[in-house]
Amino acid sequence: MTLNWTKEEFTAYVLLYVAQSNYIETEEESKYILSKVDEKSFNAIHTEIVHDNDYQSMEKIKQYLLDNKYSEEGKTQLIKEIKEVCFADGSVDILEKNAFMFLKKILK
Repeated sequence: MTLNWTKEEFTAYVLLYVAQSNYIETEEESKYILSKVDEKSFNAIHTEIVHDNDYQSMEKIKQYLLDNKYSEEGKTQLIKEIKEVCFADGSVDILEKNAFMFLKKILK
């Protein structure tokens, strides 16, 4: 699998994955993500992620991390942003928590 994502598109993909992990992408979550990535990246990646299943999403995320150098500081920042998406709507359900824990594990 070859992913030609920019770093911003990867960030959009990961954050949208978390936002949609409970099958409900709230307005607050979308606003938060748009504060981190540009609208063009958001829209392009949004179209892609709604067609991917959970397995495909995880494989794409793992593949991007294998193919691209991500600094420890970059990983720490992304984990922080993932956590912020989870809390953007004021609550974290079990599906969001599971997505966060899995992403945290593969980012470390």
